[in-house]
Amino acid sequence: MPTSDQSAPVPARNNPTASEVLFTEKLWPTIWIWIVVVGLSGAGILMFAPISAAAGIIAALVLLAIMTILLVVSTPTIIVTRDSLRVGRATIERKFVGTAEAFKKEEATAERGPRLNGLAYMCFRGWIDPVVKIAITDPADRTPYWLVSSRRPDELVAALSTR
Repeated sequence: MPTSDQSAPVPARNNPTASEVLFTEKLWPTIWIWIVVVGLSGAGILMFAPISAAAGIIAALVLLAIMTILLVVSTPTIIVTRDSLRVGRATIERKFVGTAEAFKKEEATAERGPRLNGLAYMCFRGWIDPVVKIAITDPADRTPYWLVSSRRPDELVAALSTR
């Protein structure tokens, strides 16, 4: 251990490393989801107003806090680095990531519906239309692909294509 008068090597910070982030995206709910949350929390006023106005307001604020916390905590993040891909709680090494393909509109609906493989890892949100299908090449993994919502599908495909 170096003492205060000895110098120690400092790791380079501008050096690209295996953990360099190539792409990141948080799949936040749209404004319409937040409007629904506010409307549903307002229902607390209607339920508790017969008891008292204060109870109704408190109920609405508690409902708003609970739904907001649940939405924020359950919002997944997509992170692509040079050595890994993380979508929500799932992580895989990039060496097991195959080709990635973006789908929009009717094609995205078909990928989420009739073409969906039951063994696929799914992380899509109803309020985000485009999806990216990411092939998994790990022979020990039964998962054929990951199907992921993304507001920036072309950027995600480009990041996954970077080696």
